[in-house]
Amino acid sequence: MLRLPEPLPAIASLPRRRLLRWAAGGAALVAAAPAMHAAAPRWPSRPVRLIVVYPPGGVSDATARALAQPLARALGVPVLVDNRAGAGGSVGIDLLARAAPDGHTLAFSAITPVTLQPLLVPGGLRDPLGLVMPVVGIMHTPVLVMGTPALGPRSFTEMVALARTRPGAVRWASSGVATTGHMVLVQTRLYSGADITHVPYQGGGAQLNDALGGQFEVLSSNLAAQQLEYVAAGRLHALAVGSPARLPALREVPTLAELGYPRANLSSLFGLFAPAHTPTAVVQGLNEAVNRILGAGGFAAVLRDKHLLPAGGTVATFAQQIAADRQGNEALVRHSSAVLR
Repeated sequence: MLRLPEPLPAIASLPRRRLLRWAAGGAALVAAAPAMHAAAPRWPSRPVRLIVVYPPGGVSDATARALAQPLARALGVPVLVDNRAGAGGSVGIDLLARAAPDGHTLAFSAITPVTLQPLLVPGGLRDPLGLVMPVVGIMHTPVLVMGTPALGPRSFTEMVALARTRPGAVRWASSGVATTGHMVLVQTRLYSGADITHVPYQGGGAQLNDALGGQFEVLSSNLAAQQLEYVAAGRLHALAVGSPARLPALREVPTLAELGYPRANLSSLFGLFAPAHTPTAVVQGLNEAVNRILGAGGFAAVLRDKHLLPAGGTVATFAQQIAADRQGNEALVRHSSAVLR
């Protein structure tokens, strides 16, 4: 029997200056994997556990569950969703890092628990860059910044002006420290000079309920149909979006780049991760399966219905995106640690 190719090297084992070189080198390893599929041990041989690093009820959880169904059909075994929320997604990623690297445990997560969260919690959860590996990008999620009933201003510019004149009076909620919504706030504070209070949650469900009750003035959340319903009903009001362009569903709402905050104009990239040292052939098989699911149209339609943008692509592409985001976040934390709160 032929041996499986060596797994992709752990990112953390490489100097930071070689992160992108590591990501590019992954393409050569992946290119050899299809020829090895026939020689690989039987996989999967039992149900696959899909750790969702967010609590039930949010758009990320719903999307992961929608993916689990066609993935189970593609793999020929059940895919069991296991919600393990906490610490902005780091609890679930750390759990994945401890799992056996045999392709039977995966995680669905934004890339921020891998590229940003470890930089903000020194001595906390283990840095996952050397302990997990990329499989495939799933989706890009625009970030919607909304005002709650507690906020008087009805525009992003007016909200920032209020925060400048009344330091700390504007409370801005996100789904947790080091999430993309938090980074939108960080960049807004950094480039506006406004003193805005961060209110971190553990996921979007409870955050949205408290927003409707006016427990804080502003929230940043991954865009979802439910938020749009509340905006249409006047229970929340859209201030800005983090997206490359205005959204068809919110044509009157400007992007953060249009408002003068290009660095805050962020969206979330979500994908699948596996434990480090998972065989390359297994990772490549998962990557191919998900790309087929995205290309078949059914799951991609689910994403578009939720106002999400399908991603897909190679293992190497996802690795490059992770490496680039990590480098950018390291620079931000190094120069702006005072605002990362």
